[in-house]
Amino acid sequence: MSTTTTTTTRTEPPSTNSPSKPIPSTSRAWLLKAFNQPYELCDIPTPTLDDPHDILIRVTAASYCHTDALVAQGIVPPLPPLPHVGCHEYAGVVVALPEGQSVATHGFKVGDHVAVSGRGNHVCGDCLECDDDSAVLPDAKGYSVYCPSSGAGLGVDRPGGFREYAVVDGRQVGRVPAGLKGVEVAPLMCAGLTIYTAIRKLNLTQGQRVAILGCGGGLGHLGLQFAAKMGLRVLGIDITGRALELARSLDLPNNVQIVDGKDEKNGAEQLRKAMGQEDGRKYFDQMGVDAAIILPESQKAFDLGCALTRNGGKIMVLSFPPEGFHFSAFDVVIRRLSVEGSLIGSNRAMEEMFEFCVQHGVRAKLTTYAFEDLNQLVEDYHKGKPGKLVIDVGKGR
Repeated sequence: MSTTTTTTTRTEPPSTNSPSKPIPSTSRAWLLKAFNQPYELCDIPTPTLDDPHDILIRVTAASYCHTDALVAQGIVPPLPPLPHVGCHEYAGVVVALPEGQSVATHGFKVGDHVAVSGRGNHVCGDCLECDDDSAVLPDAKGYSVYCPSSGAGLGVDRPGGFREYAVVDGRQVGRVPAGLKGVEVAPLMCAGLTIYTAIRKLNLTQGQRVAILGCGGGLGHLGLQFAAKMGLRVLGIDITGRALELARSLDLPNNVQIVDGKDEKNGAEQLRKAMGQEDGRKYFDQMGVDAAIILPESQKAFDLGCALTRNGGKIMVLSFPPEGFHFSAFDVVIRRLSVEGSLIGSNRAMEEMFEFCVQHGVRAKLTTYAFEDLNQLVEDYHKGKPGKLVIDVGKGR
């Protein structure tokens, strides 16, 4: 793999429209030049601001997500044009605003620390999505992270955060709160925001039960923390030793039960009967969790989630295997299970999530890497390294 580098200016900008030193004309980025090949570290022109809503940030942390792996394999439509800069969950410092602006229309100024989610880039402002404010934790009217004009998002069908400088739509970013570091915030921009929003959409109340299938993964271990600290009774299920070890290593209250899905003693019927006995339920149909969140791309996980859920409960799907999921008509018609999907979350959800993380100490389990070690990170990801793997741009410097 050929690698080229350059010396770049790295200074913390003051809170004015201009950094104290010039922004370099070229900077480094990790480029995906072909699908199913390693990234290449190259010099590219530092991006410029061409839209009044855009801001230029110096990237401080970039987190690797399952979607990044799918993009790199060329199996997430729409396929990005190559070469491509991946990463749709990252954080940085504002270093420039559009010409003539000292404070951007969205309220950011040079020097602000921001977190970037992967959706909501250059929305149209007047489509059905942008005009809808009826959803759980909706965006403000006139803006939606799901706007069709925003495409699949930064890092998916347009350049993302595996680079030193990035242009982002200032309307889609959040202000990093005191108490959170860039490497802690970056994994929240997809994994955290997605699972937090999904739990909120379930509209459960304290004391109700939720199962998280795939509880030891990137989304799952954050979901365990969110759900437990919302006062829900949580059943976490995973099947690999590493994932179960990660889930069990979390500092969680006693309203969480982690079980090995491969253990025959943890069958759906046994677990539901145990829950029913604890809840004082008379009928088996009324025993079980009130909702199940499906994270693995596995039909077995989907079936187990349904089997664990009481009649009239909810199934929340966050994964999308290429072959899809098959559901039982009996479960939907007779047992009245409802199936819903969820994707990322609004800016309002992001702000609420940040507040929740600070208040309740929710953090991702992290392994950090130097900027130059992205391909090592990817290799570790495919070997099953648990938790969230994050590029810390300043690490080792």
